[in-house]
Amino acid sequence: MELSAPFKKNILALYFIKVSKWFTLVMPVIVLFYEENGLGLKDIFLLKSVYSVAVVAFEIPAGYLADVWGRKNTLLVGCSLAFGGFLCYSFSYTLGAFFLAEVFLGIGQSLVSGADSALLYDTMLYHRKEEEYLKYEGRVTMIGNFSEAAAGMVSGFLAAYSLRMPFYCQTLIAFIGIPAALTLKEYSVRTKVVHPLRNILHIIRYSLITNKSLCYDILFSGIIGAATLTMAWFVQPILMAIDTPTTWYGIIWTILNLTVGMAALYSDNLNRRFGENRTYLFILLFIAGGYVAVSYNISYLGLGLLFLFYLVRGFATPILKGYINKQTFSEMRATVLSIRNFIIRLLFAAMAPFIGWLSDAYSLSTALRVTAAIIFFPGLLFLILQWKKTK
Repeated sequence: MELSAPFKKNILALYFIKVSKWFTLVMPVIVLFYEENGLGLKDIFLLKSVYSVAVVAFEIPAGYLADVWGRKNTLLVGCSLAFGGFLCYSFSYTLGAFFLAEVFLGIGQSLVSGADSALLYDTMLYHRKEEEYLKYEGRVTMIGNFSEAAAGMVSGFLAAYSLRMPFYCQTLIAFIGIPAALTLKEYSVRTKVVHPLRNILHIIRYSLITNKSLCYDILFSGIIGAATLTMAWFVQPILMAIDTPTTWYGIIWTILNLTVGMAALYSDNLNRRFGENRTYLFILLFIAGGYVAVSYNISYLGLGLLFLFYLVRGFATPILKGYINKQTFSEMRATVLSIRNFIIRLLFAAMAPFIGWLSDAYSLSTALRVTAAIIFFPGLLFLILQWKKTK
C-alpha cells in the first residue's frame, strides 16, 4: 500500500531531527578542545555531570510537556536549545560559559528524547501501521548511528584545521532540526492540564507501581541503556590502554556506530525470531557478558569484542522502546519514555564517578568487571519478575 504524504513527511522530518542530534562532529575531539581551553580531567567530568543533572532534572517534566503541549512544540524548543548550546560553545572560552552550554544541551536533549519516539508511534498508530513501529524505530536509530559514524570521519579533518571548526559546523547541523520540527504534523490527543504536578505523579505511579509489567520493562530498559551509555565512555580509555594510534580513533568510532546502525535496522527480525522473553535474556547476557569479556582482553582482541557489544546495543534500543510503547497510552507516551530516559541518566550519573574511581584506584579491568555485576544482577531480577508477571 502506498504511503500517504503526511506520513512520509513526518517520518522524513524525524529523520532530519535525528541527524541534527546525532551528527556529532565534536565528540571525537572534545577532550582535545577542552584541554586547549585550559580544562583538566576534573573539569571535564564536572561538565558531563552538569549535562547529566540537566537531563535528569528535566527529563520527566519534558515528557509531560510533550503530552500536554504537543510533541511538535516540544521538539521545536528542544532543537532550538541544542542549537543555542553549540552556538554558546563555538564562541566561548571559559568553564562558566561551557557550563551554560551544557545546561542548554541537557535540557534540549530532555525535550527531544521522549517526544520523538512518541510522535513516531502516534504517526504509526494514526495511519494504522503500529505493527511496523519497530521497523521504523530501527531505521531512526540506524540513521542516528550512521550520522554519528559519518561525523567521526569528518571531525578529524575539521579539527586538523582548528579545534573550534567542528563546533562551528555542529551549530549549523543542530539548526537543521528547527525547520524539520516545524514541518511535523501532530497526531496525539493532548492531555487537558488541570493539575500538572498531580498528573506527572499519576503517570509515574502508573508506570512504576500500578502497571507492574510496564514497570519491569522500564527498569530493565533503563539498566541496559545505562550500560550501553557507560561503555561508550569506556571506549577511549580502552583505545588508550592498547596504544591505538590517534589517527585510528575517528575510524574506530565510525565503525562502532555503523555497527549499531546496521544492527538496529534488523532489530525487528531478531525480535520476531527469538520472541520477547528470549530477546530479553539475549540482550542481558550479551551486554553484561561484553563487559566481562573486554575486561579480560584489554587488547586488540578486546577491541573486536567491543564491536560485538555494539552490535547487541543496536538490537537493544529499538526493541526495548517498542516493548514500552506497546503498553503505554498515547496521552502519556512521551512522559513514560522520558521516565525511561530519566532512569538511564540517573543510573549513569550514579555509576560514573564510582566506576571512574575504580579505574584510577585499581585498574580499567576491575572497573569493567564491577560494571558488569552492577548491570547483570538488577537486570536479571527485573527479567525474572517480568517472566513471573506474564505467566
